[in-house]
Amino acid sequence: MSRRTVIAGVALADTGKVATNPYGLIAQAAKRALAEAGLTPDQVDGLGSTGQGTLPPIEVAEYLGLRPRWIDSTSVGGASWEVMVAHAADAIAAGHADVVLLTYGSTSRSDLRSGLRTANLNWGSRGPLQWEAPYGHTLIAKYAMAARRHMHEYGTTIEQLAEVAVSARANAKDNPEAAYRDPITVDEVLSGRMIADPFTKLHCCIRSDGAAAAVLVAEDRVADLPGKPVWVLGSGEAVSHVSTSQWDDMTTGPAAVSGPLAFERAGVTPEDVDVCEIYDAFTYMLLMSLEDLGFCKKGEGGPFVADGRLRLGGALPTNTDGGGLSACHPGQRGLFLVVEAVRQLRGEAGPRQVPDAKLACVSGTGGWFCSSGTLILGAESS
Repeated sequence: MSRRTVIAGVALADTGKVATNPYGLIAQAAKRALAEAGLTPDQVDGLGSTGQGTLPPIEVAEYLGLRPRWIDSTSVGGASWEVMVAHAADAIAAGHADVVLLTYGSTSRSDLRSGLRTANLNWGSRGPLQWEAPYGHTLIAKYAMAARRHMHEYGTTIEQLAEVAVSARANAKDNPEAAYRDPITVDEVLSGRMIADPFTKLHCCIRSDGAAAAVLVAEDRVADLPGKPVWVLGSGEAVSHVSTSQWDDMTTGPAAVSGPLAFERAGVTPEDVDVCEIYDAFTYMLLMSLEDLGFCKKGEGGPFVADGRLRLGGALPTNTDGGGLSACHPGQRGLFLVVEAVRQLRGEAGPRQVPDAKLACVSGTGGWFCSSGTLILGAESS
C-alpha cells in the first residue's frame, strides 16, 4: 500500500489569551481542526503529541477521549511537528493510520507569570549539558554566540538581523490573532534592553499561551473533505548536536540537510516557493535557516533580508502571521508554522494572504540548531 497524504484541517486555540490548562487549549484546537476536516474524534486512529506530562501522547489521548492505533511523541524541540508530519505521512502511506491528529498546547506565558520554574526553559544539567551548565551557557547565549560568529565570518550586521524582527512585526499587523501588531523600526530594535549580546529584547521571540492542531488524512478521503486539501509533497529531517563543543560550524545547522532532502523529494526548488514559514525564536535563526534551505548562498543572508524581501508584498513572504517574534510562541512553535502555511495555500489568510500561493516551505528548528524538520506543502498534488 502506498497513499499520499493531505492536510485536511488546521486550527488554533484562543492564542495569546491567559489560560491555566494546556490540555484545555489542545482540546479547543483539536475540536476546531477536526470540524474543519469534517471529521469526528471517533474517526481519529493516529495521534502525534509531545510537550505534555510524563507520557505525552497517552495523556493527550485520554484527555481527548481517543484510542489511537498509531502514535508519535517525537521530541526534538521546535522541529518536532515538522518531523511528526513526515512520520504521519509515512504511516498513512503504509496503511498504519487513516486519520492522524497532531496537537500541541502550552501555557508558557501564564506559567512564567505564576513563577513556575520550568517556564524559564531550564534544560537541566544531565548528560552532555553537564559540561556547559556550570558556566551559565543559556539557550539564548548559544544563539547569540552563533550570531556573533556569522557576523565575524560574513560581515552580517546587527541592522540586518534587526530587519528580521521589523519584517515580522510588519506581517503581524494584518493578523488579528498576533500578540503584537504595532510597527517597529530597526532603531527601536537596536535600542532595546540587552538580553544576550548582540540580541536585544526584540531580537528574541515572545512568550505566549496557545495551542494548535492539524489533521492529516489519506488521499482517498479527499473527495469527501468539506474544504480544500493541502498536499504533503516532500519532507526531510536531520539532527546535529547537543553539546555546543560538538557543533562543527556555528554558521550552519541541520536545515542544510533537511531542506535539500525535502526539496528533492518534492521535486521542486527554492525558486519555486511562494511563501515560507520558518522557525524564528531569534532573528539569527531565521537568517541562517534561509541560507541553509537554499534561498540564498551561505553568508548572504544579511543582504537577502535587508530590503524587505520577507514582508507581505516582498519577493519571499516569510512568517506571514508575524512569526514567533510577533504573533505567538507558546514554548515551541513548529505546529503553528504548519497551520499558517495551510491557510496561505488555501487562500484563507485574509488581509495577509499571499496572492496565488501554491507552494510553501515550512521549516522547524529545535534546541540551538540541534534538529531540523522541513516540509514542502502544495495547494495541488504535484
